[in-house]
Amino acid sequence: MTAQIKAPKQLVILSGKGGTGKTSVCAALVDLSAQSTHRAVFADADVDAANLALVTAAEPLESHDFSGSQVAKVDPQECWSCGRCADVCRFNAIQPPAGERTTYEVDALVCEGCAACVYACPFEAIEMQTQQDGEWFHSTTPYGHQFHAELFPAAENSGKLVTLVKQHAKLYAEDHQLPLIIVDGPPGIGCPVISAASGASLALLVTEPGLSGVHDLERISATLQHFNIPALVAINKADLYPEGAEAIRERAAAFGYPVIGEIPFDLAIPQAMTAAQPITQWAPESPAAQAIRQIWEVIQEQAFGETHDD
Repeated sequence: MTAQIKAPKQLVILSGKGGTGKTSVCAALVDLSAQSTHRAVFADADVDAANLALVTAAEPLESHDFSGSQVAKVDPQECWSCGRCADVCRFNAIQPPAGERTTYEVDALVCEGCAACVYACPFEAIEMQTQQDGEWFHSTTPYGHQFHAELFPAAENSGKLVTLVKQHAKLYAEDHQLPLIIVDGPPGIGCPVISAASGASLALLVTEPGLSGVHDLERISATLQHFNIPALVAINKADLYPEGAEAIRERAAAFGYPVIGEIPFDLAIPQAMTAAQPITQWAPESPAAQAIRQIWEVIQEQAFGETHDD
């Protein structure tokens, strides 16, 4: 009988807001996974501002267009300028005839793709056209394979693009029998976060001491609890504001989330970012790198039941 391949575990790293050091921690975990028996494929789910590839020295192996939305297009040869399309458009995306133009036209930047004008046009002069909203990439790095994407400015459907990136990462992990997918999640609690967290085995919440840190921890915790996703907490820059770090511990305890690590303020982290390297590569003996290494040990215990590092 053929042995059944286990589905890869999914670790999603979230913060509830931007700027907590989430990507710095993720890059370090990616590096540590490459040094362990729990080798991972990783995905950058922050498609609106993807930057994990900058720290992992990602080199694209392939790139693909992403089309997630449609816009209306008026055929001037069929338009009789009756104005019914403009009457039903709630977004003021349809412009009336002006100057030498004798027909209506659609402002693609304003069009929401609802297709109301298509159904309203008695002359069938309007059709919906698919537009490119971004690109997604499969890249190689010194630490393993990475899937990431870039959503074009003002483009929509970031949640759909996140799902696409994660799907390809999962397929790659299954095809190559990798036990882990590490997902660098987007900030906030919106649609992209829900897509990034979907199917996750475990979440790591990276937060900072202070009122905003407590507030954002509460927001992201409520989101994860709604989807029954277990979580661990890491406090970044924990030594800068001890009272704030204690408040984080109290709120995490209230949610039943263990605080598995406290990363001290360490100038080696921005230096590593400037050097475009994970902190565990740039300064492996630094206090921050050692703290993240301990976090990685706990993650392995939580995800796999035991550690298997050399």
